[in-house]
Amino acid sequence: LLLELAKSWREGVQSEAAKAIANLSVNANVAKSVAEEGGIKILANLAKSMNRLVAEEAAGGLWNLSVGEEHKNAIAQAGGVKALVDLIFRWPNGCDGVLERAAGALANLAADDKCSMEVATAGGVHALVMLARDCKYEGVQEQAARALANLAAHGDSNNNNAAVGQEAGALEALVQLTEAPHEGVRQEAAGALWNLSFDDKNRESIAAAGGVEALVTLAQSCSNASTGLQERAAGALWGLSVSEANSIAIGREGGVPPLIALARSEAEDVHETAAGALWNLAFNPGNALRIVEEGGVPALVDLCSSSVSKMARFMAALALAYMFDGRMYDYAVMIGTSSSESTSKSISLDGARKMALDHIKAFVITFMDPQVFVAAAVSSTPTMLAQVSERARIPEAGHLRCSGAEIGRFVTMLRNPSPTLKACAAFALLQFTIPGGRHAMHHASLMQNGGEARVLRSAAAASTMPREAKIFAKIILRNLEHHQAESSI
Repeated sequence: LLLELAKSWREGVQSEAAKAIANLSVNANVAKSVAEEGGIKILANLAKSMNRLVAEEAAGGLWNLSVGEEHKNAIAQAGGVKALVDLIFRWPNGCDGVLERAAGALANLAADDKCSMEVATAGGVHALVMLARDCKYEGVQEQAARALANLAAHGDSNNNNAAVGQEAGALEALVQLTEAPHEGVRQEAAGALWNLSFDDKNRESIAAAGGVEALVTLAQSCSNASTGLQERAAGALWGLSVSEANSIAIGREGGVPPLIALARSEAEDVHETAAGALWNLAFNPGNALRIVEEGGVPALVDLCSSSVSKMARFMAALALAYMFDGRMYDYAVMIGTSSSESTSKSISLDGARKMALDHIKAFVITFMDPQVFVAAAVSSTPTMLAQVSERARIPEAGHLRCSGAEIGRFVTMLRNPSPTLKACAAFALLQFTIPGGRHAMHHASLMQNGGEARVLRSAAAASTMPREAKIFAKIILRNLEHHQAESSI
């Protein structure tokens, strides 16, 4: 009946019918019935109405229906994407209701890879950036930022991430929104910047637009905020800190203390992103010293030993390894701080180092099955090495992408006097080269081009190498051979 009323020529009836359909479509079963009865096409047509109230209620209906994954493509096929984008251009000012609904629907649709392409093709990037930049209503700002975040989330399958970054004023608008009074707006803006920072050009452009300062300020202010905001603030800093120049800037701007505080969060998603950011920051010896001085070692040790997230534990261990592989000591000496005492905060570097190495060692051991390791040490058959690899594998680590400098540092760490750091370095390189990882081929190529196989062969044969490091090195060599064979096919 409602769908029939929505077809009425009277705009008042259309508006009320669309409103009722929208409200009822919050229920998944009703939404399914609406879709099956042709309601999506009816709402998509009503969204094209020149009557603002009709278009607003129709957009609200599409917003609610687009929550269901099964309805997204149907909305696109019915012309709903273009109708929603056109709504934004039709009423860009003073019509907050219609704009929030249109942006909200586009945000839901943009979460789907195929639909995100349609949003971009229909001019959605420009429309959403215009809203993020010019609209002062928090509901519209939040949905526009969420839509841009979702558009930028498909970096591996389309070029929308780069397209959003290249849209004039997009990054500046999102940086500005991280300072908005409304928490939901800040959260979505930080999420968008996090996704956008996966693109190299975007990363530098965000920094140039004041993103480092804005996100450090956001992280400093979100100790009592929702876990969603905390996760995205730390995540955006993690994304920016992939660049060493940004990493140094984050340290100088005061980014270390809030990240340490977030690393202490009880929420898994938060301490995972904080650990990732601290891992990147710790690559720089000046930041590593800051982390020690600000009490970061106990926080990272806690993560390394007790987080329910294997990824958080892994990245905390890698951060600690960077901090105590010797470069921070050299830096401390260079700036006039003795190698055993950091005078500015009276932190014992030697005491912190012992604590860190003890927990790194304990972390690596948790991925070793004693019986399998004993067998692998005696007979390094492919089957035995495969068992060790499977036991040690952290599936999510395959999503991490390292630079040549980072891979080179772990290879150098194989020669470190500390048996614990040797084992940690081999464990890390194992994770980064396991076949099936998103960036395993990239890491293998870096190692092959750098001639690192020679170092690994030496490590696998060295009598001074810890047993686990020797076995991991043999597995890494097999991984490199696998990737070389794959690339030559």
